[in-house]
Amino acid sequence: MAIKSVENFYSEKAKDMVASEVKDLLEAAKSEDIISLAGGLPHPRTFPSDLVKNISCKILEEKGAETLQYGTTMGFKGLREEIAKRYRNKFNTDIEPDSIMITAGSQQGLFLIGRAFLESGDDLVVEAPTYLAALTAFENFSPNYIEVPLDEDGMKIDILKQKLENGINPKFVYTVPTFQNPAGVTMEEENRRRLMELSRKYDFLVIEDGPYNELRYKGERINPIISYDNEKRTIFLGTFSKILAPGFRLGWIMGDRRFLEKLEVIKQSLDICSNVFSQHIAYEYMKTGKIDEQIKKIIRFYEPKQQVLLESLEDYMPDNVDWTTPEGGMFSWVTLPENIDAKAMLNEALEEGVAYVSGHAFYATSPVKNSLRLNFTFVEEEEIREGVRKLAKVVENRLAS
Repeated sequence: MAIKSVENFYSEKAKDMVASEVKDLLEAAKSEDIISLAGGLPHPRTFPSDLVKNISCKILEEKGAETLQYGTTMGFKGLREEIAKRYRNKFNTDIEPDSIMITAGSQQGLFLIGRAFLESGDDLVVEAPTYLAALTAFENFSPNYIEVPLDEDGMKIDILKQKLENGINPKFVYTVPTFQNPAGVTMEEENRRRLMELSRKYDFLVIEDGPYNELRYKGERINPIISYDNEKRTIFLGTFSKILAPGFRLGWIMGDRRFLEKLEVIKQSLDICSNVFSQHIAYEYMKTGKIDEQIKKIIRFYEPKQQVLLESLEDYMPDNVDWTTPEGGMFSWVTLPENIDAKAMLNEALEEGVAYVSGHAFYATSPVKNSLRLNFTFVEEEEIREGVRKLAKVVENRLAS
């Protein structure tokens, strides 16, 4: 007998799952007639193809069997040693290789953390706005989201403090403190220290997502939150997607070894181990120092794109439109007049030939409708300028209507 309804076979949790509307937007934005400022993709010209080819040949010749075999769930020790060394030397963290686990991108890390720590109804603090795919990962575990707004200095720690004093009891605070996705803002150093003080006082963990830390175009480097943590309450997520190639699907989790032991058990049930061959490529990439050369190239490639975006916003947008001016990363956050719904305006923008991501998708509970995210890394400079011009025209038409 033919299946009449596949819905009967799904779990209750699966029945509630729907694809992100961003997925549909990105599909629509693939048209050659649309300038897409929507995605968060690295530009293919930043991928070190020749270097990867040379490293691949080298490791196949020298240790082919090892690189093509299953690996450990924690990951290739040589790579974990190189990551630990980099974070000790560059970011002033007290981290050892045994406190690092390699993951299939940082997205897998988010899911593992949600699975390890969250029960249905647990308080979970997130920034407002926050990284959309983190919400997607954590939603599997039905937390009670507590939103804390941002300003130019990142999460408003005073508001977090008030919420804690009023009785919220989070398992952890999730933050993208450096060149945040989607807003591009960076948490100042003092607030990183204050966040750690609050975590000790109110006994919660900090999940620090750091995919953009190396993409600084100006200003002084700020060490990650984990470097201010003397009690090992911070779990840090890193990735090679922005500094090598996203297709490798390689990331890492850094934190207290006791936490990693549980995360390792959960990861074993998902994939046994992360891509071993890619791990060896990333190891050679780091060990030889090529990573620093490549990051400099990426920064030289992205910095003028960001500048064009910010200058175009200044040149074309009406006076009552605001935006963030990040010192790095891949995004700027635009705030429109309160009477404009960015989601409702999107079809008009697509008809005009420009795409963005409306801001409401980045909120866990209380979307701000007059906001949107712009990406500058994936399109060419002349397209950025033309895309902003088209977008400004749509905004002006809305204001006039």
